[in-house]
Amino acid sequence: MKYKRILLKLSGEVLMGNEGHGIDHDTVRDIALQIGEIRKLGVEIAIVLGGGNIYRGKKGEKEGMDRVAGDYVGMVATVINALVLQDTLVKTGTPAVVQTALALERIAEPYDHTRAIRYLEEGKTVIFACGTGNPYFTTDTAAALRAVETKADIVMKATKVDGVYDKDPEVHRDALFYPEISYGEVLSKDLQVMDLTAITLCKENNIPIAVFSIRVRGNLKKVVLGKKVGTIVRR
Repeated sequence: MKYKRILLKLSGEVLMGNEGHGIDHDTVRDIALQIGEIRKLGVEIAIVLGGGNIYRGKKGEKEGMDRVAGDYVGMVATVINALVLQDTLVKTGTPAVVQTALALERIAEPYDHTRAIRYLEEGKTVIFACGTGNPYFTTDTAAALRAVETKADIVMKATKVDGVYDKDPEVHRDALFYPEISYGEVLSKDLQVMDLTAITLCKENNIPIAVFSIRVRGNLKKVVLGKKVGTIVRR
């Protein structure tokens, strides 16, 4: 294995599969099976989930909702995704714990990085919900922050797209694919891999970022093994 401990960033959009909204349980089960597969290799797995398949704070703001209130609604949406993923992981043979940045003790543990590391060492998958617990910060930033705090070897951003391009490949047929790119180039070219804070955190702590499609079965395992899949962002 190239990476022993990973931080897997899953967007809410990934969880809805081919549906236009919400959660596609077949997709979640497939992701859970891929996670279980790499766990059997001895990989320690932490996960940060987005909530865009249910609600987005920025979209709510455009529709007249207070941004802070909207962001908190988005954080709660990540808890829904986390609980569904946890249940699916457990049912497919992977022990999992949900920790939240907001106090929701009846359904999940409060975030505690020391306890999270212990769970990882015990072979449990740890799912982090509610982002950083603060409005105006994305779940990408939460992923980078949790990677630093749990001493992850890499941030793996699992998306619907197979890597990083100079423009949207679903819109532009001539989009240029980057198999490898530096943090600085991502920022200077404004490639929207992750937000500025997330990229900066990874750069300052020398944590590489792998961007790949989770929709292709086996990609997660290939990235863990260090095979050339998607795009790698590093120094």
